[in-house]
Amino acid sequence: MKPFPSYASLIHRRTWQWLVPILCALLFLTTVIWLPHQAQQMESTERQEQLIADTLWVEQTIRFQLGRNEDDIRSLANAIATAHLADKKLQNRMHFLLRNHPELVRIAWIDADGKGTASNQKGSFILDDLSEELRLKLARVRDTNAPEYIQPTPPDDAQHPALMDYLFPIHQGSQHIGWVIATYSLTGILEQMVPWWFAQKNQISLTDRHENALGQRTAGGAGRGVYTYAHDLHLPYADITLRTDSVKGAPNLLPNLLVVAVVALTLGLFWSLGALWRDINRRTAVERALREQIAFRTAMEDSLVTGLRVYDLNGRITYVNPAFCRMVGIPAQSLIGLSPPMPYWAPEVLGEYQERFAQRMAGTISSHGFETVFLRHGNERFPVLVYESALVDETGQQTGWMSSILDISDRKRFEELNRRQQEKLQASARMVTMGEIASTLAHELNQPLAAITSYTTGALNLLENPAMHQDAAGMKRIRGALEKANTQAQRAGHVIRSVHSFAKRREPHRETVALPTLIADVAQLAELQASQHFISIKTDIQSDTPAVLADPMMLEQVLLNLTRNAIEAMRDVEQARRVLHIGAGPDPSAPGSVTISVADRGCGIPPHAQERLFSPFFSTKSDGMGMGLKICRTVVEFHGGTLTYADHPEGGTIFRFSLPASIATENMKK
Repeated sequence: MKPFPSYASLIHRRTWQWLVPILCALLFLTTVIWLPHQAQQMESTERQEQLIADTLWVEQTIRFQLGRNEDDIRSLANAIATAHLADKKLQNRMHFLLRNHPELVRIAWIDADGKGTASNQKGSFILDDLSEELRLKLARVRDTNAPEYIQPTPPDDAQHPALMDYLFPIHQGSQHIGWVIATYSLTGILEQMVPWWFAQKNQISLTDRHENALGQRTAGGAGRGVYTYAHDLHLPYADITLRTDSVKGAPNLLPNLLVVAVVALTLGLFWSLGALWRDINRRTAVERALREQIAFRTAMEDSLVTGLRVYDLNGRITYVNPAFCRMVGIPAQSLIGLSPPMPYWAPEVLGEYQERFAQRMAGTISSHGFETVFLRHGNERFPVLVYESALVDETGQQTGWMSSILDISDRKRFEELNRRQQEKLQASARMVTMGEIASTLAHELNQPLAAITSYTTGALNLLENPAMHQDAAGMKRIRGALEKANTQAQRAGHVIRSVHSFAKRREPHRETVALPTLIADVAQLAELQASQHFISIKTDIQSDTPAVLADPMMLEQVLLNLTRNAIEAMRDVEQARRVLHIGAGPDPSAPGSVTISVADRGCGIPPHAQERLFSPFFSTKSDGMGMGLKICRTVVEFHGGTLTYADHPEGGTIFRFSLPASIATENMKK
């Protein structure tokens, strides 16, 4: 039954219920006073920022247009310097520039002798006709070989615009040959280079450093002086400032803003009063949902099969779920508050537990799971898979560690069963292989046995002659025949032992395996089948090939399966291509590994079979079981390697698998 709220909690709730409407009323009064002025200030700031941005854009536009004019004047000067323009052509070119650039009122050309031609005069003029100030600046431009603008002076008459000259020196090599003078109307610059929309909203003027007006444009009327901005044009040797004065005045307070604010805040006031009434019902519903949620979470935790365990920052257990208690056979009340060592730790792995606990306390635990052994009540050991992570509260602070524990006894039993099935399957595959080489084994053994018979018969015949007993040369012949017979007998015995070891079923046993010896044994067994199809076997084992730590019989089975597949792939190709190549050597792409390859020059692998090549029960041969390559890949992966294949550049297929080198071999190299 839910307890009744206390008197203090009721007083606290009622205080907040009355405090909210009072706060809303105070907020309303504050907004009425502050909001209109704030809106006016924001609008004024926005207009000023917009004026600055537009003025900077106009300044860049004027500079860009003046730059284009400078390029055209430079082009005119280059044409004069190369003698491409003279007399009539020069006049036409000047008039063409004036038509394209209305802000220019005159273009003049003065040669080094002081004679000139101007666009606004039909005849020529001389340098002495110009003012003394202009002649001095022409001399400076000639000496510096750098163009410059002449500082304009305010006009005496408002009807005449202020003019600004642009002086451009002309040199032919190191020789000065004259000047080009372009005269601008500052009012024309404003008329031609300032966009109409900007002129409609602002009064634009060009002034000197003393704020004397040099040109002005008032298409939208005079500025009001509320929003103004000035920016220097940065012309060489000319101090000219672009000034803008907006035709807009200060923003007015919006009369309807107060009405909107009053309505909005009134609605908010009524909403808050209604929210007080809804809050009681909502709280009741939330408390009921919370009780249901707690009951649901409790039922869910009780039904979990994954064990949950929580440590605090001091390493004490603060929570365990029923699944964990069932795993270890200890009730929750006996586990809560315990510190290491724990009663479910196995004695043989106590050091591992202590090390992991120290890592957890140091905050260096890994999010990857690890396997270990726990004790169930009664000293019954069982394997578990543990995942650990930091436990963080809603504020982001770590409060401990959370562990998820899975009982993997069933998985371990399945893995053991699967391992035994793989061993049986490998043994069956070896017996099938033995059945296929049984017919050729008799032929292979027949040769050494026949040689043994011949050598022993010859030796007996020599021994029957009494004269041979005293003849040293004869005894030497008898010894040679017996030694050859012994060699052939050892050969036959080696074949029998190799076949017996290959067919023998046993548990996997890893040992240091010398690859040259292993490959030689495989080549000898494969020769039994290869000789029937006139296939030659070549081996290429690098001298620095390290030994590997592996089961020799399992590796021999992999190599024999791959060589048999290679032999069958070359049965129907021409004689010159029937070469089986077995190679071994260090893997250059993976230090500490060895690569073994089996290459044939047969028919290759069809495209439709490449994706399913290692699938169980899939075979490209009509009588194949489809398990050979699958077993090969399983054996290689069991040894920590990988089995891959690739097309042979000369036709056929190359199978490669890599194995880790023996640690003892690597240490000897070091």
